[in-house]
Amino acid sequence: MQISGISVVVTGAASGLGEATARELARRGAKVAVFDRDADKGERVAADIGGIFCQVDVTSDDAVAAGFGRARDAHGQERVLVNCAGVAPAAKTVGRDKETKQPRLHAMHQFEMAIQINLIGTFRCIAYSAFGMVGLDPFEDGERGCIVNTASVAAQDGQIGQAAYSASKGGVLGIALPIARDLMNDGIRVNTILPGVFKTPMVSGMPEHVQEALGAQVPFPKRLGRPEEYAALACFMVENPYMNAESVRLDGAIRMAPR
Repeated sequence: MQISGISVVVTGAASGLGEATARELARRGAKVAVFDRDADKGERVAADIGGIFCQVDVTSDDAVAAGFGRARDAHGQERVLVNCAGVAPAAKTVGRDKETKQPRLHAMHQFEMAIQINLIGTFRCIAYSAFGMVGLDPFEDGERGCIVNTASVAAQDGQIGQAAYSASKGGVLGIALPIARDLMNDGIRVNTILPGVFKTPMVSGMPEHVQEALGAQVPFPKRLGRPEEYAALACFMVENPYMNAESVRLDGAIRMAPR
């Protein structure tokens, strides 16, 4: 699929991997809708790339429907959806209070939040987007659309404290094949990226020595991933019509240790 001239939706596009992807797609000529909860940052990104901002909470049917409606009114039906919206909670199944050293149960609302945003939110956006894509005229090879989802290396080797995060991202990884099969007769492809340790706003807020230590764990290149590298892979998945139901680790060959 040629990126130039098509309509694209990127969730979580106000920062990090989503922002880099939105910028790269726009640089290649796409009409980009920036979906995010953060209106200030989202508006700035959209203005920079000549796109449109849609304030969207992916846990809400109404917000997602309104976001796609606004994006389609401005740019027409999207051919591409890139799902980057997500959170990364950290808590042990049973932890210890730092002061009293007493056992502490994992907060169930925190686990549910990770599932609601990372997994159900991703599926919600897929369903709404694919519902619109199926009505598009196909290209010469029958292709109508492409969906790229963001899982994580934690889907396969989650660390201590990542039960909620790993469960949500494992779900994102697991839904790619059945959804690709659901949509195969409609010419819509579904692929998944599993990023390693990237220099996103969350990591950038850590002390420099912590960032250097994280980067040193990567076999090669010994550094944190750059959001632009994620964006390049997302664009490759869009452009290559034979990429379907694939999951690709983008991690410099890191395999996460228990902690």
